[in-house]
Amino acid sequence: MDILGLINTFIRVVENGSIAAAARAQGMSAAAVSQSITRLETHLGVRLLSRTTRSMALTESGTRYFDKVRHIPRDIDLASQAATVASEPQGPLRIATTAAFGRHVLAPLLPAFSAAYPRIDIELISTDRRVDHRLEGIDVSIRIKAQLTDQMIARHIASRPFLFCASPAYLDRAGIPATPQDLQEHACLVFRYPTDGRFLPWTFIRDGKRFEARVKPGFVCDDIDIIARIAANGGGIARLASFVAQPFIDSGQLLQLFQPDSRNLACAEPEPMDIYACVTERSALNAKVRAFIDFLAEALRSD
Repeated sequence: MDILGLINTFIRVVENGSIAAAARAQGMSAAAVSQSITRLETHLGVRLLSRTTRSMALTESGTRYFDKVRHIPRDIDLASQAATVASEPQGPLRIATTAAFGRHVLAPLLPAFSAAYPRIDIELISTDRRVDHRLEGIDVSIRIKAQLTDQMIARHIASRPFLFCASPAYLDRAGIPATPQDLQEHACLVFRYPTDGRFLPWTFIRDGKRFEARVKPGFVCDDIDIIARIAANGGGIARLASFVAQPFIDSGQLLQLFQPDSRNLACAEPEPMDIYACVTERSALNAKVRAFIDFLAEALRSD
């Protein structure tokens, strides 16, 4: 009997709040997870979970048992890391990133990372929703400053410009904004965070001070690539990361606004995008995570 496997399934059920959620997290059927819990209870001779068709709760024995075993998977992982610290980084690596960064930046880099570390098995979760490292088994996430929380340990790995862009057709029709204050007279294509419904602010730096421009939303969307295409088709002005905007600029579909002017040192410049690699705790910085973060930081530095 694989007691450690049964214990791990029990922990997943408790942490996920239900058998169905634990089954999804482990890639198992709900019936298989339920059977694992039953086998563990039979082995221990006690009821760990009180289950009905609508709810699940720890019994008193289950609560005591969970408190004693909840650390076991982490201890085993740390022991494995200690035993293989001098060996090549290896094992599964789950990376979470925003959809646009994953599509435009990570996807082109991952083949080179895999070639450098062939014993690391990569799973990329590309989403703009909020991810939970512990519940979803995420090893490392790539986030921008607005997505950081106090619970994360974050390492700054790169900065990329934000570019304000619009199509030639839109600018011919609506005119070219000369200052950030002019944006409130234009149709602005605004990105809404799927996690909390906030608009991504349009921020600038002038004389070393950060300020937010007032905008009039012409379109609102939670997909930055859709916003870029709306802008390219004359829908208004968009604030895009350079890795999203540059192909449209190179093809002439978009023109860049508010470009730095060396003759006017007091002009306002778009605040850049700061990119961070995040883990939940220091112990999560194992060999494979460090290898990925170092690789990504170096690749973005030389990009």
